[in-house]
Amino acid sequence: MHLAIAGNIGSGKTTLTTLLAKHYRYTPHFEQVDDNPYLNDFYKDMTRWSFNLQIYFLRSRFAQLIEMKKKGKPIIQDRTIYEDANIFAPNLQAMGLMTSRDFENYLSLFELMEEFVTPPDLMVYLRASVPTLVAQIQKRGREYEEAIRLDYLNRLNERYEAWISTYTKGELLIIDVDNNNFHEDKEDLGNIITSIDGKLNNLFS
Repeated sequence: MHLAIAGNIGSGKTTLTTLLAKHYRYTPHFEQVDDNPYLNDFYKDMTRWSFNLQIYFLRSRFAQLIEMKKKGKPIIQDRTIYEDANIFAPNLQAMGLMTSRDFENYLSLFELMEEFVTPPDLMVYLRASVPTLVAQIQKRGREYEEAIRLDYLNRLNERYEAWISTYTKGELLIIDVDNNNFHEDKEDLGNIITSIDGKLNNLFS
């Protein structure tokens, strides 16, 4: 069983991954943030470091998927390889922060890797407005995220909505984070778990 949590920066992916992993006793796989050698530089100079950052994420997520496949245990994943290719990289290219040459190189590498990737059984998408994202980002206080622009978050949100509206690789569950405080409210978390259980039952019925 492979559950994946998708969503914009600050939507609560890591928190929900942690909570669900504890509930279902699945192995959590988190996005590599703290040891990412490009994040600080990227937020200071996106044009210079966009390609380096996306290649790093692509490699690390692909390696993560290979590791998960070898172990064969139920897992829950914080962000997916699909988000990099469908949202972050094309957004950088559209904003003029990644050259078309670099983007095409990145995309061809992703398409090659995708042949060896199995989609998650269930994708949980955390939908959040920009004000909610900003509040969450400020609350966790990561220094390198202070430079994130509102227009950048808004563009990412638009791409997330476009991507998720056509997602057909597996079961999908959408959670409205603006109206669900699963971080602190056990009842809200319970509602998410109930919805996930319903989706998982569909997989085995």
